[in-house]
Amino acid sequence: MLNSLDYRAIIAVASLSAFVYTSMASATPIVKIDGSSTVFPITEAVAEDFQIAKRGAIRVTVGISGTGGGFKKFCRNEIDIVNASRPITDLEIEACKKEGVQFIEMPIAFDALTVVVNPKNTWSNTITVEELQKIWEPAAQGKITHWNQINSAWPDKRIKLYGPGADSGTFEYFTEAIIGKAKSSRGDFTASEDDNVLVQGVASDLYALGFFGFAYYIENSKKINAVAIDNGNGGVLPSATTVENNSYRPLSRPIFIYINAKSADKPEINEFINFYMQNATELVTEVKYFPLSKKVYDLNLEHLSKKKIGTVFKGTGTNIKLEDVLKLESSL
Repeated sequence: MLNSLDYRAIIAVASLSAFVYTSMASATPIVKIDGSSTVFPITEAVAEDFQIAKRGAIRVTVGISGTGGGFKKFCRNEIDIVNASRPITDLEIEACKKEGVQFIEMPIAFDALTVVVNPKNTWSNTITVEELQKIWEPAAQGKITHWNQINSAWPDKRIKLYGPGADSGTFEYFTEAIIGKAKSSRGDFTASEDDNVLVQGVASDLYALGFFGFAYYIENSKKINAVAIDNGNGGVLPSATTVENNSYRPLSRPIFIYINAKSADKPEINEFINFYMQNATELVTEVKYFPLSKKVYDLNLEHLSKKKIGTVFKGTGTNIKLEDVLKLESSL
């Protein structure tokens, strides 16, 4: 039978073990990342490989709160890096300035924002930009409720819409590209920051239509179909070729990470970003997005070493040619 001295010894050993574990854990450098669900698969893949390469010497946490939610945390100095499926906005720049947060902007890939339908949908394999606008514009709320109201050849069935939430950069980009104004949209649709929720919604409803990043479409291409987008030159499906030749317009877009400039002074952040850019081509391709040229990734590292602060992107913008824009002087 254990006496009180034995119990105290056991408790002391347990407490010491807990202290040592906690001290070791707290001593491990952490790279904190949050933001876009669209960019998440890329950064998560980089984080996994980086942590393996570092044999646990550096931890990387990657959250998903949407681009807008990520920038809120970023501008409050709560995270080191924000994943963003659009460039930083003027309001976010001001919010960062108020908190003394400066940033280094890095485009990391191209995404083909993908409009999707149920596989049993046989009528809308191609949708024009004008039809998408008719579906999603604010004036459509409560009025455009059936497929045949969009196109008389389509069925007289109630349309069920799925899209990212208001904090999503994908939502902002889509509304700017299709409606002409960021965040200008009808509100009567199923919104979620979790793209898998959107996938399941479209996959389970014959009369559904939704949109999200290309990687989530490819990952679920047996459950949902991509719609060809007609911008006046015939329907074009999202693919590496149509993104590269700029024919998949206006839904082809660059996606980004932003690094807190103070965080960039930390060895673990510097190591992580260098690993990211050196392995971006392989890992971007692996998770089914479209890599940028080596020139862009090298330029990102040059901006990191020179601490090039600010953004060269104005608003969300569409049809951006990165190699040209990145040569411009920072606007800040």
